[in-house]
Amino acid sequence: MILTAHQPVYLPWLGLFHKIAIADSFCYFDSVQYQTKDWNNRNKLKGPNGAFWLTVPVKSKDHFNKKVGEIEINNTINWRKKHQKSIEMNYKSTSYFNQYIDFFRDCFKRKWTHLSDLNEYMLKWFLDILNIKIKYYKMSEIEFKGKKSELVLDMCKKLSADLYIFGALGKDYAKEEDFAEKDIKIYFQNYNHPVYPQLYGEFISHLSIVDLLFNVGAERALDMIMQGNITKKELRRMFPV
Repeated sequence: MILTAHQPVYLPWLGLFHKIAIADSFCYFDSVQYQTKDWNNRNKLKGPNGAFWLTVPVKSKDHFNKKVGEIEINNTINWRKKHQKSIEMNYKSTSYFNQYIDFFRDCFKRKWTHLSDLNEYMLKWFLDILNIKIKYYKMSEIEFKGKKSELVLDMCKKLSADLYIFGALGKDYAKEEDFAEKDIKIYFQNYNHPVYPQLYGEFISHLSIVDLLFNVGAERALDMIMQGNITKKELRRMFPV
């Protein structure tokens, strides 16, 4: 079984969906330490003046001591109205605007208390419309032990993984010898970002999945995400499991 995992991310980039698409199972890491100035609560979209941030405000008190699933949204700031307006203004001229905008309008009508719940709700919708089928786990519902490499290894053992997909930064902390000792293979993703049709001039990469969806539609989006990258079939040939 091929396994991967990732912490909650707001409006994720394309590389996350490639990593999930080439796995059999995915674990939503909602019990890891919250990271400030990371992608937990923000991401980039594109407008006439280039890339811009959309950031969900969070309550910062004691956030260094909290798990990402415990982080609360600061709803004293009207961020939902701002995010909906930003998406509508900058993507209203795209080919697939009318097809997807109702999801975001509905999502921003709801009052979200915890950042992780918002991110998970959106992630599951993205996976559904991209037709990415995966066995889904939540870290908060399973007891894993250790930190960083030890945590991943414990998860692999408890979920019976034969192969684990790390992101590119996994090379910085993965203890490869520990995985080899347990006969668990590992693969470090090296994502090649595709170029696709965009509004507003020169192409900008590493934006949210939102940009791809509105510009090319869900039927073409997964092909774009996979373009120039390893497939699950190729991964299985490389690492027979």
